[in-house]
Amino acid sequence: MAVDNYEELLKYYDLHETIGTGGFAKVKLGTHLLTGEKVAIKIMDKESLGDDLPRVKTEIEAMKNLSHQHVCRLYHVIETPKKIFMVLEYCPGGELFDYIIAKDRLTEEEARVFFRQIVSAVAYIHSQGYAHRDLKPENLLIDGDHNLKLIDFGLCAKPKGGMDYHLMTCCGSPAYAAPELIQGKAYIGSEADIWSMGVLMYALMCGYLPFDDDNVMVLYKKIMRGKYEIPKWLSPGSVLLLSQMLQVDPKKRISVKHLLRHPWLMQGYHCPVEWYSKCPLGYLDEDCVTELSVYYKHSKEKMSHLITEWNYDHTTATYLLLQAKKARGKPVRLVRASAAVEPSGSSFKELRARNKLNFEDADTAELPYVFGSMEFSDDEMFYEDFNGIEPISMKERTKFRAELNSVNSAPATPLKQHTQIKQSEDKENSDSKLPKSEGPFLHPAPWTPITKKKGVLTTPNNNILMPGKEKMSTNKDSPMKKIVQASSDMTATISPERRCRSVDLDLNQVHLDSAQKKKGAKVFGSLERGLDRVITMLTPNKRKGCARDGPRKLRAHYNVTMINLLNPDQLLNEIVRVLPQKNVDYVQKGYTLKCKTQSDFGKVTMQFELEVCQLNKPDVVGIRRQRLKGDAWVYKRLVEDILSSCKVTMV
Repeated sequence: MAVDNYEELLKYYDLHETIGTGGFAKVKLGTHLLTGEKVAIKIMDKESLGDDLPRVKTEIEAMKNLSHQHVCRLYHVIETPKKIFMVLEYCPGGELFDYIIAKDRLTEEEARVFFRQIVSAVAYIHSQGYAHRDLKPENLLIDGDHNLKLIDFGLCAKPKGGMDYHLMTCCGSPAYAAPELIQGKAYIGSEADIWSMGVLMYALMCGYLPFDDDNVMVLYKKIMRGKYEIPKWLSPGSVLLLSQMLQVDPKKRISVKHLLRHPWLMQGYHCPVEWYSKCPLGYLDEDCVTELSVYYKHSKEKMSHLITEWNYDHTTATYLLLQAKKARGKPVRLVRASAAVEPSGSSFKELRARNKLNFEDADTAELPYVFGSMEFSDDEMFYEDFNGIEPISMKERTKFRAELNSVNSAPATPLKQHTQIKQSEDKENSDSKLPKSEGPFLHPAPWTPITKKKGVLTTPNNNILMPGKEKMSTNKDSPMKKIVQASSDMTATISPERRCRSVDLDLNQVHLDSAQKKKGAKVFGSLERGLDRVITMLTPNKRKGCARDGPRKLRAHYNVTMINLLNPDQLLNEIVRVLPQKNVDYVQKGYTLKCKTQSDFGKVTMQFELEVCQLNKPDVVGIRRQRLKGDAWVYKRLVEDILSSCKVTMV
């Protein structure tokens, strides 16, 4: 990964592990430095996008205009010459699809709770002139409060003539597509969405699709006939509602307006579905504006003006994340800049080393989230994220910060400066002006020069403000420019890996000092790279998560199948025995199996993870499953087939 592509992103966010993959994108868990809030960062490679670039543009523009309690929130868009980063609301509950298959099917009461939220989101986006056109359980995520968030607006449409304007593009997932779409007729987007909602509701209450077949042409014939099985457990009210949504003739389908007050959706509730936004873009929260004003040392009027430009830069992200904190009852506070100094030239590798989650901790490691229906086609990610790195302790973090302060305050060479720190550690710690209580996050440097580049999708981040600073001039003769340049040169000299591995440096300092005296700064870089390789070879078990360490301990979750078996190794061996029988290729790392299936022509058609884990319940082990690529329902059947073929008893 090229550091340059991530430099702008790393000024504001810490990155953690990959939580979703796609054909032209991956999604990583991130932490916003100023607020400490978790975010999902969708990373797209421009070169790989190709013809999908307009789809990304559509998604970004739609999400900028949508603000609703059941629509996933866009916080920040960053565009570099090679990458596009979308910083989004993080939903730790994962896909609604996984929730359905884990429960087999939902009760009518639980389905009603979720379906009211789906109706609310769809009614809102229709009111804003958008048709989603890809409604399905994989595009609905569950947040930390067990509420649904609609995602993936890449196929949405905003007809210039309004919602009654006919569309022609056939898009979406075949099993959820309305009859008029697959027939190639002109259609109205809102009517097509209602059909998809009917399929979605059926999947919620039945655990399978109303129209399904491996042969696409047979599937299309079933959809056009509009005939589906009615299970005996469905109530008369739910059967009636399904029949009103799954009408082959779009003119006979129920409208969103009538769905809001439908008797089935009103059952147990005293009011219709609330579709309007509880967090409209025009509204500014006074507490959040005040906190930003204090932090940046600006008047409320000026801060309000900057926020309401809605550039989806760092100012927008910070305000919206503060608003999210307040909504959850957290203090509306930003971490002060004096708490830490973060070099602007941090590398991706350094970032992972500094803030990698401890995968032995079940509370922080359990990340079932998969980013919607994105599909992955590049085998590069098939082997990614197995090289775990131990987290850095607070004591090491203090040393690291002291080193940075010392390096930034003196013109000495990096190696010499580090030696001085080691020789007079007590003095440096007392002079470093670090706060006594360490915060959990490292933060960007007080000011970083921003180069404006013409972007095809985004507004340049030219309104990023730092405390007490107006927009700074960087003219040729500006003293500020010289200071910044000197600082930048210093940062480039210090290897990122060196800055974040203070413990490794303690063990190898004598060798580094000797090498510096003999060969100078150029040799320093090569020695450091050699040290990294030596460290890696000397600590293979810690870096690779060896199976001898035992399986991870996780809490019971809906993407974990519980097995009544005492020995996790026995279960792992049983799965490994079955996978080749099902024509599944796999890569094993410890207790995790990264699996994939391929077509006769070698194309990857399905990709998923199976991990043997230890559950909190006594005498119970589990299998954590996660879909990465491929049709959701085909994946469901394949995993069920694999588990049923294992000689184990499910709890």
